[in-house]
This record gives sequence, structure tokens and C-alpha cells, in this order.
Amino acid sequence: MTFSPFAKTAAALCLALTSAGVAQSGNPTWAPMPNPDPRLAAMRTGAAGRLRAPSSVAISPDGTTLAWTIGGREGSALHLTDVANPDPAKDKIVTVAGTANCLNSAPVWAPDSITLAFTSTCTSKEEKSGQPQMFLYSRASGETKQLTHLNGIFQQAAFSPDGKSLGFLFVENATRSAGALAAMKPWSGVIGEDGVEIQRVAQVTLPTGEFKFLTQPDLHVYEFAWAPMNGTITFVAANPPGENTWWIAKLYTASPMARTPKVIFNPASTSTAMKGLQMAVPRYSPDGKKIAFIGGLMSDQGSTGGDVWVIDAKGGEPTDTTPGIDGSATWIAWTGNDSVGFVEDRRGHTLLTNYVVSTRKQDASTDLGETSANGGPIKNAIGVSNQGVLAFVKSGHATAPEIWAGQAIDLKQITHLNDGAKTAARTESVEWENDGFHVQGWLTYPRDYDPKKKYPVIVNVHGGPSASAGARWGGSTWAELGYFDFAPNPRGSFGQGEKFTAANIKDFGYGDLRDITSGMDYIEKRVSIDKTREGLTGWSYGGFMTMFAVTQTHRFRAAVAGAGVSNWQSYYGENSIDQWMVPFFGATVYDDPAVYAKSSAINYMKNVTTPTLVIVGDRDGECPAPQSFEFWHALRAVGGTTQLVIYPNEGHGFRDPAHIADREAREVAWFTQYMPGK
Repeated sequence: MTFSPFAKTAAALCLALTSAGVAQSGNPTWAPMPNPDPRLAAMRTGAAGRLRAPSSVAISPDGTTLAWTIGGREGSALHLTDVANPDPAKDKIVTVAGTANCLNSAPVWAPDSITLAFTSTCTSKEEKSGQPQMFLYSRASGETKQLTHLNGIFQQAAFSPDGKSLGFLFVENATRSAGALAAMKPWSGVIGEDGVEIQRVAQVTLPTGEFKFLTQPDLHVYEFAWAPMNGTITFVAANPPGENTWWIAKLYTASPMARTPKVIFNPASTSTAMKGLQMAVPRYSPDGKKIAFIGGLMSDQGSTGGDVWVIDAKGGEPTDTTPGIDGSATWIAWTGNDSVGFVEDRRGHTLLTNYVVSTRKQDASTDLGETSANGGPIKNAIGVSNQGVLAFVKSGHATAPEIWAGQAIDLKQITHLNDGAKTAARTESVEWENDGFHVQGWLTYPRDYDPKKKYPVIVNVHGGPSASAGARWGGSTWAELGYFDFAPNPRGSFGQGEKFTAANIKDFGYGDLRDITSGMDYIEKRVSIDKTREGLTGWSYGGFMTMFAVTQTHRFRAAVAGAGVSNWQSYYGENSIDQWMVPFFGATVYDDPAVYAKSSAINYMKNVTTPTLVIVGDRDGECPAPQSFEFWHALRAVGGTTQLVIYPNEGHGFRDPAHIADREAREVAWFTQYMPGK
């Protein structure tokens, strides 16, 4: 009989799960780290803390007016700006009953370019405290009125093409955000059956506010879009629980006349290269005859990347419109009945690319350089008017976030909220070759870099693995503190085509680690790095890479593993999202345990010499706390140096500012202690 790693750690798992239950009982104990590095507080109140970042950009269908939001001490303000003649003094500030201290967000235009819908927390006294509601603002009358009186979470609102109703995703009586990033509910009752919260497409009719669901209660919907006529919608959905089934979701259509929605594509049964892959951003063509979507190997719902696929709106097999593309499409919009435009992530650059569907050829592309483009409710979403005017927030390592708008070949800066803003450190894109792959990453220099001196380096591995470290404003804590900050995009990342994204299938921790260490070799030859002071950190998949890497190499002098995975075999039965694993491992853990064991750090713990700090939230459903407990327990058992910090009531993405600040302070203290200066 084979003795499995799961059996070896059963006792540890029982203790970890019991501890997690205590933390969730309503009396969690947690105390911040004493005496954090005072430089961190100074950085939080410095230039980065004073940055004004616009968001939620929506351009009117006639291309004349931008709606956008910006946060402040009292809430978030909703601005209307003239695209042709932007002047902040002439912006219209949309308010609810003249009240300024509200959270106003998510603007969306009606087809007439006169009515604007948005969400606000400035609701009537009868509403549940803090519950946002949808409001309508009329440019014609200047009046704002409340449209909904709902209890739950709604997002991704969109007007129907006739402007008579507003559709949106809605979780009725929600207790948490839909998806796996938010803190999971404490375990209670019949697991998987009690208290399951389902996200559906809902509709509110204008102007009456009449509410109804457009999708049935046995489908959890992730994204949807209106057809150009007849009130039909297309959507990506799966049976609940929604946080676990996006990876096996199907593409549906639903019309007002049909009693049940129609499945028009199922990746599980296709004979195309989409078999077993994931879908996102479904969009009807202007004539309603075709639906485009992004299809590819994706590890997280919301982290979108792949090729652009097109399918007949009646169903059938889809066609890859962008075969062999060198980057990853992350968001799409039809630019004609036979052309699709998309935002493309390509080796650190963001491109606005257009393809002809019938010929599957690129006919236009605008390179935005080493920047990112965002502005809507989903990843890399940009506003597009009927005339092809684009609007989005553009930012980068050296580019403070501002709104840009115009035709793709004639974009102009609209806002000047951060003129003169500069980062203290320089970041550059670096590229190198390894194992036949061309790999890209980002190197941020220490503040006041002097090539005559030697500097430590922190290697920061992104999560996913299907994601990428992009060009985003915000600087680097490590660079501010005198470290190089190296953020690689190894195989498995977006940005270099589907072959590159799929290159770590059945190989977690091996080829991608070689890409990272090869990149380190490359930068060591170019800049002044102290090879005796190299640290490693990451969150989620980056946390796994940290845990696994210290079992494979002694190169790193210190490590911090955030929300990682130490044992893929036990993880399979602990997490809330096990469906994501089959496309990457090729089988379930029950069918092929060996492929999971191969990439499990727990099987190689006797190799570890690197002091490793382990951090996790007690209600993390993506990478549950027992995984961090296993690693910490094993490293202590073999005589290693480690510490485990569990934060109460936190999910995979931390929300409490005190916890976020404390986590950063502990990371800094750990590297300072185990990679001290000379």
C-alpha cells in the first residue's frame, strides 16, 4: 500500500480545521505586530497616498459625454465631462438630493445618451443601512430618482437596447460577494446545500421599477449581454455553487418567449481547441447573428485571457478568430458585423487590436505602451460609443492614472488629476529566453539606485497562474525600502499566447520556477544585486510557488508565502473551487494522485533551509488555512525556521485595512531579519 502525503498530515489537518472553527466563532483573537517599520506609515501618507485615481468610466452612446467616479474622504463623486472640451470647472457632479457623502459608482448610459443609471448608498431611510440602490439621472431634467428597493448585491448593469429596462447580475439577500475571493461563510448546516447564494440576471423596467429575474434559480450566472433586439440575452452560467463551477460553465441564450434557456455551447463536449477550457465576456454582434467570447485556459473567474472565439447565435461549434495570437485578449467589443476589437495583454504592453472575423486576420492595432487600460465593471473593460470613441483609465509604472478618450488612433488625455506625479523608483520591462520560451517580467530599481553599491532583491510571483504582472501605477514598497523588486511572468502567465499559458499544465513549480531563476540570472548580469540577499514572496499561486521553490532550491535567503498551497492532494478536498484543477492537472486527484503529489511542497520539506513566513486568512476558500498550517507544521517538524500568521474573518483577498497594513509590516520585518544589510 502506498503511504500518501494526505495520511501523513491528517492529524495536522484536524487541528487546523478546529482552529479555524474557533476563529470563526465570533471571538477571534488577533493583535497587530508591535513596532512596525516606521517607514511604512510614512509611505502610506506620502505621494502615493495623495494620488487621485478615477474609475468606473462610461462613455455615452453618442460619444459626447463621459461619466466617471473618483473617491474622496466623504465618499465617491460621480462626474460628467464633455469629451470634446474637457474642463474640470465645467464638470457636472451628479448627486442624490444634493448629498455629497455617498458612495456613487458604476455609471451606465441608456441608448438615448440622456439617462444615466448608477448605484448610490444615499438611499431612503427605509432601506437597509449601507445597501446600495440603483438611481437614474436625467440630463434633460437634471433630476435624480431612486429606481430600486432591493436587498442584495448587484453588478454589471446594462440597459436593454430599447432603453426600456435595466439588466444586472443580482444575488438576492446576499451575505457575501459572489465568487471565491470574498471570505467564505463559517461552515454550518448541510454543506453545499444550506444557504447557497445564486447570482442571476435580473431586470428592472423603467420608469416603474418593476423587478423580475430573467434566469432561473438553478443557474449561477457570471456574465451576460443583451442581444440587439427582442429582449434576448446571452450568458455564461453553471449550476451552483457558483464559486466552484465557473470552470465548467456553458454558454446560454434566453429569450422572453422561451420557458427555459438554451445551451448554445458546452466546452466539455466540443471537438475544437476549446475543449475543457473557460469562457468570458460574451457579446452579440450588432446584427444579432453571432456571439463572440474570450476562450482559454483560465484559473480564476474574473482573471480573463485567451483567444477571441465566435459562434453562431443559434449554436454550433465556435471558431477561433485569433489563432496563434502572440498575446492574450482580455476584453472584447464588436466593431462591426464582421469585426471584433479587443484589449490585448502582450509582453507587458496593452494593445487595442481589431480582427476581421471572416478572414481571422488583424486589420488594426494601437500599442498603448507599457500601460494598462481599465474603466468598467470587468477586467480591462473600456467604454465604446456608437461611433467607436473609446474611453478608459490609462496608467502604468511611470504613468499616473488618468482618463483618456478618442478614436484608437487619436486618443487624448481627458483628466489631469495627477499632473506632476512621479514614482520614486524606476521600473523597466525585462525579457529573456529559457527552455525555448521568451519570458517577460518587470524590474523595479531601489530608490536612489547607485550601481556602485550592492542591493538585495525580492522576487514577487503573481497569483493565478493564469494572470500576469502588468504595468500599473503604485510604486513598490520594496523599492522604497532599498530592494530590487522583480516581478516575472513565467510560463502559465497571460501575455504571450495560449501555448505559453498552457505550458505549465501537469508541471506546477518546475518549468515556471526555471523561468523565474533564469530571469534572476539575467538581471544579476545587468544590475548590481547582492546574490547573498535574495528573497521570494507571492500570494495565492505565488504563495504555492514560494512554498514549493524553497523545497527545490537554497537560492533564497528568506521567503514569505501568502495564502499558498503546500499539498495539492489534501487541497483538492479542502478548497471551495476544486473544479479549476482538472484542466491544469489533467485529471482529478482521485484518478491521478501522482501528478498532484509531484508538485506538492509537503513531499520535499526536508530540503528546506529558507526561513519562511506563512500568512493566510481564516475564511479563505481558494487556498484554505489548513494548507498554510500543513507547511508551517512540517517545516517546524524538520527543524526549519518559520512562523504562521492567521488573520480572522479574512478571505482570499484581505479587506480589513488594519490586517493589510499588519501583513505588510510582518513581511518587511521578516526580510529585514533574515536578509540583513551588511
